[in-house]
Amino acid sequence: MHWRVWGVCAVLLVHTALGAQSPAASLPPTVQQALKTARLPASAMSVLIAPVRAQGQPLLSIGADRPLNPASVMKLVTTYAALDLLGPEHRWHTGFYSTAVVERGVLQGDLYVRGGGDPKWVRERIEAALLDLQTQGVRAIAGDLVLDHSGFDVPPLNAGDFDGEHLRPYNVTPDALLVNFKSVLLHFTPDPEAGVAWVRSEPPLMGLAVDTTVPLTTRACVDWRTRLQADFSDPNAIRLNGSYAERCGEQVWPVAYQDPASYAARALEGLWRNGGGVLTGRVRSGITPADARLILAADSLPLSDIIADVNQFSNNVMAQQVFLSLATTRAAPSMTQTLGRSAAPPVVAGFERSREVLARWWANTFGPSVAAPVVDNGSGLSRQERITPAALLHLLRHAAQHPHAGPFLQSLSVAGINGTTRRMAQSPNSLAHGRAWIKTGTLRDVVGIAGYVDTRNGERLAIIGFVHHERATQGRAALDALLEWAAAQQP
Repeated sequence: MHWRVWGVCAVLLVHTALGAQSPAASLPPTVQQALKTARLPASAMSVLIAPVRAQGQPLLSIGADRPLNPASVMKLVTTYAALDLLGPEHRWHTGFYSTAVVERGVLQGDLYVRGGGDPKWVRERIEAALLDLQTQGVRAIAGDLVLDHSGFDVPPLNAGDFDGEHLRPYNVTPDALLVNFKSVLLHFTPDPEAGVAWVRSEPPLMGLAVDTTVPLTTRACVDWRTRLQADFSDPNAIRLNGSYAERCGEQVWPVAYQDPASYAARALEGLWRNGGGVLTGRVRSGITPADARLILAADSLPLSDIIADVNQFSNNVMAQQVFLSLATTRAAPSMTQTLGRSAAPPVVAGFERSREVLARWWANTFGPSVAAPVVDNGSGLSRQERITPAALLHLLRHAAQHPHAGPFLQSLSVAGINGTTRRMAQSPNSLAHGRAWIKTGTLRDVVGIAGYVDTRNGERLAIIGFVHHERATQGRAALDALLEWAAAQQP
């Protein structure tokens, strides 16, 4: 990656009392046993557990001043900064502009769609916006549909650069006009009588042909995606050359579209025509003219809803959209107050500018004694990002006392209940089940958790735990054991 990162070097980190090992520095026996079973050394684990109250001493502190790659736990920094700077009711705006007039349902010229960085402009909300446009009298476009992506200034990125998995939705790259996460959903429905599984794809993408059936088999449902032998080499077609097991029942396969650069054009044209709209011109990229008038503003969901998706489901591209927006959204006017006005030049966002904004926010919020994180794209999908457990503890404590503490807590997964922690704390004897609010993180050599857990006597603890090792994914049971140990404490 060519992105510059900011932060402090490890040699300059301040060794605080939070980072010093407490008398309870040894890992709990259950955690040690889980590590032993996974054949992981105790040195692979960093832990910090402390009361949320500011002066509470750590119950357990191991490697708290160690700068670590936090994987998706970094999303806590991005989402909390956004809550603090923008507020839970903040919304993004996608604008529909034109220099032409509408005559008897026909827009006599081009329609411009300018992206405002909406992190979740998905099919249902796009269809609602297009229906609103038709309700206002625009049922046909006698010019081009022009897509304006200029709100973000990010370097050209290949979705597979991070780990070679270019068809995985978690690798989708940010876009000021992010349409449906640049992904296709393939739905499979077995039909034993016909001997096939019916295939339905969404959203409708112009020019994309998808096989509508795949042969059905009676074998076990094992590795069903591989057995489909899907061919994504042609941007105009998705071919299924294998088979589908009847025992798999109905399944959905989300796939990042193989030609992401053309996705927005294909999807918006497909959805416009699918909704009865007429387009006489073509779909192309372009810049909204300064004299174009705003004819429709499509507002995003509120930030509180957005960060719930970011944290509970660890959505990388949504996190990057939020991170990039830190540099621009405070200067953006409310479109609901500017309908009919000319298009003002967009405030362009870039990663470097967002890092600067976040750096200032961190310094103003926590002061120079708390080691600043090293930030890349704000999502944790990075080999460069770093933060110390001690710094995370400061963030969690600060967030717990913030006026927006409620939306922040509600954005986290509840152990054993939802999101990425749904499979944690499932034992009938679990003390953490439904009593822990956690953000998880996973990379090839990192697994981690950070958040809050309530103890048996009602004390709320901040918990941070990481395993860094080439076989780190085998350390999830140790993190589960750590969470249960924390829930059992009576500080």
